[in-house]
Amino acid sequence: MDLVRIGTFLRELRKENGFTQEQLAERMGVARRTVSRWETGSNMPDMDILIELADLYSVDLREILSGERKSEKMNKELKETVLQVADYGNEEKQRLLQRMHVMFIAGFVGFIVFVVISMLGLDETRPYEFIGSVGLGIAFGMVIIGMIFTGKNAAKIRAFKLRLLGRTKENVK
Repeated sequence: MDLVRIGTFLRELRKENGFTQEQLAERMGVARRTVSRWETGSNMPDMDILIELADLYSVDLREILSGERKSEKMNKELKETVLQVADYGNEEKQRLLQRMHVMFIAGFVGFIVFVVISMLGLDETRPYEFIGSVGLGIAFGMVIIGMIFTGKNAAKIRAFKLRLLGRTKENVK
């Protein structure tokens, strides 16, 4: 997939339809800078946005993905398949978001436990000192895990984890 070619084609389509980058960004619900990244080929829109762009510009999705116009129209089966792939990608993002929420809540609760124990001066007694330390450790650990999950190497880490477990993307749900 030639991202620069696709980006150039997206720019041509936008200009043919009389949109500025800002107008298109507003219509798609993204930042203008994101549209610029699509058009320079440094980034690719999500599949659901690609489908919206194809509908907006009245072009075939395959034309966008190849970066050039084709004479044939996209058949219904292909469109349904692409929609299913987009739905799967959205479900995966939703699962990741739910995991992140749980981790951040756990970290927040751990931090609150630490703060309450410290403010009440209970951190001088043996059991409360341990509980406060555990709470702070959980909070710190969740911040680190959150940074890893939201960083650009998260996909590489997930692939490494799957290799260690002997799984492939196809059999992971």
